[in-house]
Amino acid sequence: MSSTIDAAGKPARTTRRRFLQGSTAAAGGAVLGAGASAAAETDNLPPNIPEWMKAPGEPMGAQPYGAPSPFEKGVVKNISKTLKQYISASSRTPLQELDGIITPNGLFYERHHGGVPTIDPAQHRLMLHGLVERPLVFTMDDLRRFPSESRIHFLECSGNPGYTKPYGKTASDLVGLVSCAEWTGVSLKLVLQEAGLKPDARWVVAEGADAAALTRSIPIEKCLEDALLVYSQNGERLRPQQGYPLRLFLPGFEGNMSVKWLRRLHVTAEPTYSREETSKYTDLLPDGTAREFSFYMEAKSIITRPSGGHRLSAPGFHEITGIAWSGHGKIKRVEVSVDDGKSWQDARLQEPVLTRALTRFRLPWQWDGKPAVIQSRAVDETGYVQPTLAELLAVRGENYFYHNNAIWPWRIAADGEVTNALA
Repeated sequence: MSSTIDAAGKPARTTRRRFLQGSTAAAGGAVLGAGASAAAETDNLPPNIPEWMKAPGEPMGAQPYGAPSPFEKGVVKNISKTLKQYISASSRTPLQELDGIITPNGLFYERHHGGVPTIDPAQHRLMLHGLVERPLVFTMDDLRRFPSESRIHFLECSGNPGYTKPYGKTASDLVGLVSCAEWTGVSLKLVLQEAGLKPDARWVVAEGADAAALTRSIPIEKCLEDALLVYSQNGERLRPQQGYPLRLFLPGFEGNMSVKWLRRLHVTAEPTYSREETSKYTDLLPDGTAREFSFYMEAKSIITRPSGGHRLSAPGFHEITGIAWSGHGKIKRVEVSVDDGKSWQDARLQEPVLTRALTRFRLPWQWDGKPAVIQSRAVDETGYVQPTLAELLAVRGENYFYHNNAIWPWRIAADGEVTNALA
């Protein structure tokens, strides 16, 4: 039993029967106005018995590998239809359609440099050589004999997004090159200890087994801190798009350094200065110098609901929610503004708040039906505050491409339509 407000402004008691009668009357009015087709659409609504209760459903085992409901068929990876080629390309996670912090494996963003190889794990090997006492070659079975560990971390492309227009329309268009999963594998530190590092070991050069042979140099400090050799994601073996059967994973570092289809680790005294750390993944500064080895992804956040492409149905209560993350550790606070940055209020952080993982934030909001601009800014445990795009451009200039962690505002029109406020 619940209460409503009557015409005189006094509480009016509403029983379940009265609620059902009112709903039926409303449905009846809709039928009279819209005809037989509308009547069919209401056949499954209360107090009627819906069709799916009148016969047994699909038998167990009809789907040996479970799939989403057919009514969720629109929730798929965001793949551009205008790319010149799809071998060295990316797809984006539909952030505005997801809840929580874990990205389903089928919706995890992709970035490839030479397509997705099909690798037989029985024929795959990991070579470890260079400045080590005992060069080693591991099979996948060898690696799985080591003690395993599982951790939840985000992974983000360093070009998520670029700095120049045109900016994206949706949260996925803007920052969909970020996802979060539980990763399972072996500590890289443990494997390096098995080989025995020589005193002058300073870098580990990782190479992938794809057609691009993507190669990155990893500081030895990161390798001995929290790096993983990963073979499972969200409880199942890696998907081919995520590096099956083995990938390197470096929590908090730009995504291309977590080399997929990992085949070789070369311990060296110097970085290799590969293509992916000279002509790519570096940035030209206004003074003509180039910023290189910009490993860490800085604190960042985005409101995912309401966000671009959504429409608020009516004035009144709406929950503002989104995600925040930082390569330097935990998110300490997320602030939300509903007045175009004039004032800010703390959002509630959903537990657990994990280091170098997506953090879900929420803020209850009463929309008055007037145009508004909403935005979020993250603060991580180091005290770093997410900047505006103008602040970033003032320091980095217009030639910069990577590591855009700017605040992104959404504009809400009087009719409820939500669009990119910077577009």
